[in-house]
Amino acid sequence: MRHIFSFVLCLFYLAGMHAQLPSTQVYVFDIATADSVVTFTEPKYVTAFNQGGYNNQPYWLDRNVLLLSVQRPEMQQPDVFSFDLNTRTQTRMTRTLAGEYSPKGMGDGRKFSAIRQEYLGRDTVLRLWEFPTNLQDNGRPVFKYINGIGYYEWLNSAQLALFLVGNPNTLAIASADADRPRTLANNVGRCFKRLPNGNLAYVSKDTPSWTLVEQNLYRLTEAPRVITSCISGSEDFAVLRDGSYLMAGGSKIYRYDPIRNPQWREVVDLRFYGIRNISRIESNGFGKLAIVAGN
Repeated sequence: MRHIFSFVLCLFYLAGMHAQLPSTQVYVFDIATADSVVTFTEPKYVTAFNQGGYNNQPYWLDRNVLLLSVQRPEMQQPDVFSFDLNTRTQTRMTRTLAGEYSPKGMGDGRKFSAIRQEYLGRDTVLRLWEFPTNLQDNGRPVFKYINGIGYYEWLNSAQLALFLVGNPNTLAIASADADRPRTLANNVGRCFKRLPNGNLAYVSKDTPSWTLVEQNLYRLTEAPRVITSCISGSEDFAVLRDGSYLMAGGSKIYRYDPIRNPQWREVVDLRFYGIRNISRIESNGFGKLAIVAGN
């Protein structure tokens, strides 16, 4: 029974098997901030090659290269693709029977990582894998024993924050050279980010009104500090270089500036571009924002 329960949870948090993956598209905007004003310019429709397909979980490998989890109609499972916005080229980084999700860069850029949904007999296992960016080999698991990883964030070259699928879901800290995760919080959202001050921001779902909180990673015994309540129904956020936050609701994006303007304020409505149902947003820290939206 435990294997069946884990199997169902894993499928739920990765949006199910390939027939159930949602149709999503990815857009990129240049953004600039000046006091309380955020401007969005130079829109790019990155996934026009896969209209109606699955395009999700963006990560900026550098200022102009974007990693995505992509499933085209002819593919059984998603693979990792990279997109160079300067040269307008795309590269398929993985080609496996398993599904790869949540790609991220590692360390000095010679490796990248992704969650792999593996099928082992009757079980489905979620493990974190690492791959060389030069594609010289097929990669290897980051952890020998830890699985059930739904989402993750590299804190440095060795330590990670992990979203472990369970009942409840937990946020944990682990080292790549050990298999002993330390639980930080239960009942958390899927998005968490390392802040400019070194702390970790994540969404707590302990109350009906979700909250964005900040955990000091050097004082793990301290309770997290509440930053603000979340935009209703939203658990994904981006952090800008000035320390402000972006969250979306429908076609609108809101900004929370904890120093200069500590309340959510609408900064743009992207209905003009036909963009609705925004889910994930990801900043590269240098004036570009990737947006995932449903069709």
